[in-house]
Amino acid sequence: MSQAELGIPTGSRPLRQPGISAESLYEKCMTLARNLWWSWHPEVVNLFRDLDPIRWRQLDHNPISLLAEFTPQRLETRATEMVLHSRVNHAYRQLREYLKSGQTWGATQAGVLGARPVAYFSAEFGIHESVPIYSGGLGVLSGDHIKSASGLGIPLVAIGLFYDQGYFRQQLDLDGYQHEEYVDSHVDNLPLEPALCPQGNPITVEIETREGRLLAKVWKVLVGRVSLFLLDCDVDGNKPEDRQLTSRLYGGDTRTRIRQELVIGIGGTRALRAMGIRPAVYHLNEGHSAFAVLEVIQERMHQDGLAFDDALREVSQQTVFTTHTPVPAGHDRFDADLIEEHIGPLRDKLGISSEQLMGLGRVEPQNEREPFCMTVLALKVSRRANAVSSLHGHVSRRMWSSLWPWRVEEEIPIGHITNGVHIPSWLAWQMKQLYDRNFPAAWTRKMGEPEVWQHIHRVDPGELWETHNALKNQLLAFTRRRLSRQCRRRGESDEMVEAARTMLDPSVLTIGIARRFATYKRADLVFTDIDRAAALVQDSDRPIQFIVSGKAHPADEPGKALIQKIANLRLDERFAGRVVFLEDYDINVARHLVQGIDVWLNNPRRPLEASGTSGQKVVLNGGLNFSVLDGWWAEAYNGSNGFAIGQGRSHVSDETTDARDAADLYRVLEDELIPMYYDRDDDGLPREWIGRMMNSIGSLAWRFSSHRMVMDYCRSAYIPAAGGLSCDMKM
Repeated sequence: MSQAELGIPTGSRPLRQPGISAESLYEKCMTLARNLWWSWHPEVVNLFRDLDPIRWRQLDHNPISLLAEFTPQRLETRATEMVLHSRVNHAYRQLREYLKSGQTWGATQAGVLGARPVAYFSAEFGIHESVPIYSGGLGVLSGDHIKSASGLGIPLVAIGLFYDQGYFRQQLDLDGYQHEEYVDSHVDNLPLEPALCPQGNPITVEIETREGRLLAKVWKVLVGRVSLFLLDCDVDGNKPEDRQLTSRLYGGDTRTRIRQELVIGIGGTRALRAMGIRPAVYHLNEGHSAFAVLEVIQERMHQDGLAFDDALREVSQQTVFTTHTPVPAGHDRFDADLIEEHIGPLRDKLGISSEQLMGLGRVEPQNEREPFCMTVLALKVSRRANAVSSLHGHVSRRMWSSLWPWRVEEEIPIGHITNGVHIPSWLAWQMKQLYDRNFPAAWTRKMGEPEVWQHIHRVDPGELWETHNALKNQLLAFTRRRLSRQCRRRGESDEMVEAARTMLDPSVLTIGIARRFATYKRADLVFTDIDRAAALVQDSDRPIQFIVSGKAHPADEPGKALIQKIANLRLDERFAGRVVFLEDYDINVARHLVQGIDVWLNNPRRPLEASGTSGQKVVLNGGLNFSVLDGWWAEAYNGSNGFAIGQGRSHVSDETTDARDAADLYRVLEDELIPMYYDRDDDGLPREWIGRMMNSIGSLAWRFSSHRMVMDYCRSAYIPAAGGLSCDMKM
């Protein structure tokens, strides 16, 4: 009925929902914004977006920044205009019920952790782009881990560092060269609150070094049911250089790195103690936090009168270590002087000599020329260690076999738990709706069960293809907006800015390449034979196009050169408009790419990819993987759920390996992948391609979810470490 028919004067403002004050509405919205639970609930994301779509995008999807621009009265007006009151109430009620629910997997399967939780240490956490305390894969994996711990109801707290400048923002100049810019984050615009001791006072921890003390305050971030505690050295009482210690992720020199690791390990453990949290399990995600175990040993010696060796033995039983790095250069190493300067005061409390301390971080304890390695320390002080894929487990056992010279390689005590991704965070809203229509009711509670995902084969092929193409169009629209902004910022001509708005064709097979630009990841492998690549791009009947994104470490000049090489293909008329580079790869860019891309190309030099998780996110949304048989793909590919490069072998010569892989990449593209994509039936559907999409979703989505991953950690590591029944890790 019209307003006139209802007796409402034409043009009058809609009535506000009765019983809800403007202040109450604002408070409920802010409560939602201050728990990152909202970030994996699309209905809540859409709620914030509807308040002001333009500002939402401009503010990097930060609901706290957005709400700061509203008064309660203005928010009330906007909510009334958009009929948002019931949606706010529903989301608020959902959050409260979620936090209170005791009916979780963890409540029944991990009860031993109820009194004393898991303490999960990681140097970075990638939860959402609006909280920029991550750089890439390790951080996103950590974020997905704690989201799944929250969803499963596993008692877990997380410890990291607060980087107020985060990782760098990337910009390419006219020559395609990467420049780094660091931007301060404002605490008021982040979901941070001071962590409090049991008496209600904010916590500041103190860490002694030979050169003086370090102070760190502790912030608390709510991630669903999980509390994430972040240590911040920007406090009064620290030297000026130490106030900057936690400003940047992976910035500074070796001395900065060891001091950051001192803060996260020793400082993080002391912060837990100050809050009255007594973990049953200490999970070290990479070696950055391994000093934590030394602090726990000291605590046991002081409180329980144990000798060092006895305390080490007991604490090791509680410690779980995950290694992610198959590249030797990726493991932090420090010389004896740096170790003594920073760990010396703790060594005094432990009652051990400097030689004994250095021996804990050496493969050969008596070798004075060998530096202290954080990974070696972590392996020596943990009784449960794991790699992050089956192949990575083999690589890790071989890499660290010298720590156990009396054992054959197969008996080295490093198992594997393959990484997974948080499905609610990476699954596109449109795909979820498709699954909701075709999967059993409440399927999201059974995401780790293979039977649930077999319902993908009941989906109408045309409906799946239409949904995928809608997401692909969203990706291309996003890409064009970003490209036009890049051109404008670089001062390029109006013609170039306008051309960027029409680049890429939705009917063309679109391949995504996005990763950290380390040279061993070989982002340019598909452009090895530039003329052959150009012919594929320019093919009049079956063309292809590429969207590329990623950052190189600021000190990695070869990685920057790789970016420059690919970015400058835009200047080659054979690739113009068909090969584009998106600046500033982050969770937002990744989300668009994995949800809309046709093919995800990943070709690291085997076996240097520990796991990789981006391709797992692509699976959820119907994209297909085209990858070297390395990391997770080595145990995922079955011949009909994607495409493989090579035979899972590598040559002793990198040059030979690269040449063979490039040849096979081109062969698969030309003979299998491209023809299959363009082979259409009378309805315009690529039936064989869609069948492969279904096989990918049905065979992989359940296996490579972070819910499955965290349940594996619970059964194989957390419960036995906490004193429950032992269950060996996969070997």
